[in-house]
Amino acid sequence: MKLSDFDYHLPKELIAQTPLPRSRSRLLNVTDIMEDLHITDLPMYLSKGDVLVLNNTRVIPSLLRARKVSKFGDDVINDGIISFNLYKNVQGNVWLAFAKPGKKVRVGDTFAVNGKILLFQIIGKSQNSPEITIQFACQGDSLISQLKLYGDVPLPPYIKRSAPTEADTSDYQTVFASVDGAVAAPTAGLHFTTGMLEDIQAQGVRLAYITLHVGGGTFLPIRSEHITEHEMHEEAFLIPTDSAAIINDARANGNKVIAVGTTVLRTLEATADERGFLRGCHGSTNLFIYPGYRFKAVDMLLTNFHLPKSTLFILVCAFAGTERMKRAYLHAVQQKYRFFSYGDACFLRRYRQA
Repeated sequence: MKLSDFDYHLPKELIAQTPLPRSRSRLLNVTDIMEDLHITDLPMYLSKGDVLVLNNTRVIPSLLRARKVSKFGDDVINDGIISFNLYKNVQGNVWLAFAKPGKKVRVGDTFAVNGKILLFQIIGKSQNSPEITIQFACQGDSLISQLKLYGDVPLPPYIKRSAPTEADTSDYQTVFASVDGAVAAPTAGLHFTTGMLEDIQAQGVRLAYITLHVGGGTFLPIRSEHITEHEMHEEAFLIPTDSAAIINDARANGNKVIAVGTTVLRTLEATADERGFLRGCHGSTNLFIYPGYRFKAVDMLLTNFHLPKSTLFILVCAFAGTERMKRAYLHAVQQKYRFFSYGDACFLRRYRQA
C-alpha cells in the first residue's frame, strides 16, 4: 500500500482554528448513505447495554519558552526565546522534545523558563531533525507542577496563532480528563459535556475509562511511500480492571463497544485477545493499524476528521473501509465540515471483511 493512496484535497479554510462550544459540533454518520447530524444526535445510535469507552488522559502544558543560561554563571543570556515542545517522557525527568529554532540549541546548553525557576539541560540532539533530549532539574510531581505554572498548551502545528490563548487552556482538554501525561488531546472527547454523558448513561449506556497518554509523535508525518515501512511512536496506556470488566460484559452480552477516539481504539486493539476480551493492564503500544488489520475489540468509532496521508486517516480507512472513508471525506469537504482537532466529528462502523 502506498502513502499516496491515502491522500485527499482539503481547503485550508476548513481547518478549524477555534472550537465550537462543546456539544455544538456537527456529526457525519458514515454509512452507504452519508447522514449530516449534530453531535447531540449520537445517543440515537447507542443502545442499552452498549459501552462508550473514553480516554481520561489530561494534557499537560508541555510547550516551554526558554532562554539560555550562561555556562559561566547563573546569568540568563538575552539572545532570544527558544520554543521547546515536549512530546515524550523517556524516564523520570528526561524528555524528548522539538526545539525551534533548533540550530541555536547545543548539547550541554542549559535553559531557563520564567527567569531561573524552571531549569533544564540539553543532553542529546538528533543530527537529522529538530528532536532533542532534555533533562529537568526537578522531576515527578514537582516537574508537573512547574509545567502547569510556566508551560503553555501544546496546540497542534496546524492551529495557527502566535501563542495559545487563555481559552485554549480549557478548550483543549476533555471535561473528563483526570490523569496527567498527554502532550496532545484525545480530540474526539472534546465534543462531550458532563450533561451529555449523564444523558447517555441515563439511557442505559455504560461508560468505561482508559488512559493513553497521547504523544506528540501523533503529528509526525509518514516519510516512506510504502506505509508498512513506517514505525509508530510508543505511547503509555492503562486499562483499569473495572473498565475491562465493563467492556467484557458488553462483549459477552452481544452489545456494542464504542471507542471515543483513535487513542481508545488503538489501546483496546493492542490489548484484546482474539475474541475481543480484555484484562486490566498497563504498558505501552506502537500499534500501527492499516487496511488488512482485523479488528477484535471495537464495533464503532467516534472520531474527528484527520490529516491527509496521516496514520490516523489510514486507521479510519482500515476500520470503516478505504473507499467509504474517501467518499465520507469528500462529502465532508463539500458540506464544509470543520477539520482536525477543533473540528467536527464522524461516526463509523467497523467494516466487515469477508
